[in-house]
Amino acid sequence: MKHDIQTREDINAFIHQFYNELLKDDNLKHFFKEIVDHGKLQHHLIVIVDFWEDILLKTTNYRNNAMKPHLALHKNNPFLSEHFDAWLHHFNTTIDSNFKGKKVDFAKTRALSIATVMKIKMQSS
Repeated sequence: MKHDIQTREDINAFIHQFYNELLKDDNLKHFFKEIVDHGKLQHHLIVIVDFWEDILLKTTNYRNNAMKPHLALHKNNPFLSEHFDAWLHHFNTTIDSNFKGKKVDFAKTRALSIATVMKIKMQSS
C-alpha cells in the first residue's frame, strides 16, 4: 500500500527514480549531459533532494538559487514548452507510482508552479 512522503529517504528514492526516467528520455537527457559527463550526477541529486526536502518537510538544507543554473543552461540549450511538459509528466508519474497523500498532491502542485515560473522567466530572457 502506498503511503505519503514522510522522510528524506522517501524523497531520495523518488528523486533517484525520477532522474532515471529523465536520463532515459531522449527529449530531456541532453540537459544533463555535462553533469553526467563530469561525474557530478550524485552531487546534483543530493542538491535536488535538499530542494524537495525543504519544500515537503520544511527543512532548510537547500542553499542555492534554483533559477540561476537553469537560466544559464537555457542560454546555450533552450528549454521549450515540450521539455517542461515532459519533465512534469515524469515527475507526476514517478511520484504517483510510489506514494499517495497530501504531500504528494502538494509536490505535484509545486512542480507545476515551478515549471510555470521557469517557463515564463525563460521566455522573457
